[in-house]
Amino acid sequence: MPGRYYKSLRKKQLLLAFFFITTPTLLMVLFIYYPLVFGIKISFYQYDIVGESLYIGLKNYVDLLRDPLFWNAFKNSLLYLLVVPPLQLVSILLAVLLDRAIKGRNLFRTLIFLPVVTPITIAAITWQWMYREKGFINFLLQSLHIIDESIAFLSDPKIALFAIMFVTMWKGFGYYMVIYLAGLQSIPKELIEAARVDGAKPSQVFFKVTIPLLKPYILFCSTMSSIAALNVFGEIYAMTKGGPVHATETMGIFIYNRAFEYLQFGYSNAAAVLFSFVVIAFSLLNFYLFREGGLKSYYA
Repeated sequence: MPGRYYKSLRKKQLLLAFFFITTPTLLMVLFIYYPLVFGIKISFYQYDIVGESLYIGLKNYVDLLRDPLFWNAFKNSLLYLLVVPPLQLVSILLAVLLDRAIKGRNLFRTLIFLPVVTPITIAAITWQWMYREKGFINFLLQSLHIIDESIAFLSDPKIALFAIMFVTMWKGFGYYMVIYLAGLQSIPKELIEAARVDGAKPSQVFFKVTIPLLKPYILFCSTMSSIAALNVFGEIYAMTKGGPVHATETMGIFIYNRAFEYLQFGYSNAAAVLFSFVVIAFSLLNFYLFREGGLKSYYA
């Protein structure tokens, strides 16, 4: 009898395991791998949904490399990547500060994390209002006599992209701060104390002990923020839709506009395929730069 019971139990466990493995696998095939393969396929076609698709080989890719708007969007995405992820490393300093027993620590943590849970549309509309020529920021700067005339944050092609970058950073600081806080609290206190007993200054403790032990967390945050910067879409679409005169058009906006504004699905997918290689390359670069570190490396 016990043998039959355990045999039945094992059968149920195998069925349950099979269900939990096959269900997400089927969903991934349906919603990730099939669209991915289909997208690569139609990048070789002149595909506009309503008409007959026509195989054109590499023409979409060749046209993209000759398209100045593609290179403009590519440049804007790289600029986003070079500005936003490095500045978001400030989250480490916020985490170090709020890891200490200071008065009002929980309140500051909540205030910094609040933008993370704010929907991107609401955040974008709020900042759009604040950036207006008669909005709060211009009013504040003029009241403090920092500027004489209003700044056209979102309508000046020279500064519009940087104004939106600030919104992206504002939303991301809290998210990365929480991850770094978790990393700081996982560092054994005796390692910090040992460094202090050996006479290390606070700056030496930070750069020689804390940062190396935080490298696995820096790797995760750097990879995620790099991917987010290259794929930024929501705040730009809600605030400027890529304008003025394509000044804030990044690759996400370029791909969306070609697909859903001009119905050039083949052309749009070719741009997405090309840009995917860039995203993968920067992800691998992050893994290379931060491949060592953490407690395991410290004790090795």
